[in-house]
Amino acid sequence: MNLLQSMKMAWKSISGSKVRAFLTMLGIIIGVSSVITLVSVGQGTTSQITAQLEGLGTDLLTVSIMGRGSSSSLTLEEAMDLADLEGVANVSPVISGSVTAKKGTTNDSLSVEGITPSYEEVQDFHIQSGRYIVDLDNSFRMKVALIGTEAAATFFGTENPVNQTLQLNGVSFKIVGLLESKGSSLTASNDNKLLIPISTAERFLRSPGVRSITVQVEDTNQIDAVKSRLEAVLDKKFLNADNAYNIFNSQEMLDTLNSTTQMLSLALGGIAGISLLVGGIGIMNIMLVSVSERTREIGVRKAIGAKQRDILTQFLVESIALSGFGGLVGIGLGYGASALIGQYSELSTSVSTPVVAFSFGFSLFIGIIFGMIPAYKASKLRPIYALRTD
Repeated sequence: MNLLQSMKMAWKSISGSKVRAFLTMLGIIIGVSSVITLVSVGQGTTSQITAQLEGLGTDLLTVSIMGRGSSSSLTLEEAMDLADLEGVANVSPVISGSVTAKKGTTNDSLSVEGITPSYEEVQDFHIQSGRYIVDLDNSFRMKVALIGTEAAATFFGTENPVNQTLQLNGVSFKIVGLLESKGSSLTASNDNKLLIPISTAERFLRSPGVRSITVQVEDTNQIDAVKSRLEAVLDKKFLNADNAYNIFNSQEMLDTLNSTTQMLSLALGGIAGISLLVGGIGIMNIMLVSVSERTREIGVRKAIGAKQRDILTQFLVESIALSGFGGLVGIGLGYGASALIGQYSELSTSVSTPVVAFSFGFSLFIGIIFGMIPAYKASKLRPIYALRTD
């Protein structure tokens, strides 16, 4: 008997008991769909966080000065002098705070950042109309501001905000530029804020000294060396005080995140893979029952000339067909579940083709492994004993 005949007989046997076949495949279906769904959620979330971290710039180091008072900060000149260090391309000191903004009857709380012109290049944050903050604005502590798209929509609607005024804590600031839409970062919205000259912010926000500096390196391969040079300068400034500052390297966090999420995805896939094993055991149990029910059929086939390998092939094909079809249904459910999660929740999903292929291949492997025992048992039945069975 050839393979095609074995497949036809296997299909006839499966279609003859549809409910039992479905229940047999259920474990495989749940297992495959669970693996695809859980791993897709893990990979999607990883991609989302990775994109946000990469948006911070892998060639950037962020220096945060701890403590309070002028002695626990850098002057603007000291912060700008960090650009003279070897391997540093540019620096962008920032003074942050929050204000109450008012335009007519509209009031809202906005975050404000005092910046220098280098902010545009270092943070890759440009304008879509108007002009940027320039050195002259800082020299004369000009009350000018750049406004984010979300804040502009709140206070000016569809009007062009450039050259209009906005009250910040009761002080009039002239809007000189409309920022491009940047979306949200890991901490807050980049579109619902104002950028003002850093010298103006220092006095206006009553925040003397600089406590946050973003340092752009010339080459990502030099980032560790530049970090060491920054530490040497800051240690000298703060006399090796403990916890006086912190230098954040987004690349280090990105590497740690990738390592952690890969382990998490493997763990989620392993947990879901248990369902596949359970499904395989279910297939084996049902096939063993099937052998018992079809003992007389096996005896008749052997009596008319069927060989041991023919019986083995028939039951093995049935087992593989059950697991394979269950795997296909599971793939469909996995894709559907991933799409629904991505659409109706804040979680991001990303279905990986290798994971889908592995899940389906593993389901076929389960069918072969757990189908061997009942198939072997069926093939070893002696015709005389099989025909004697009622």
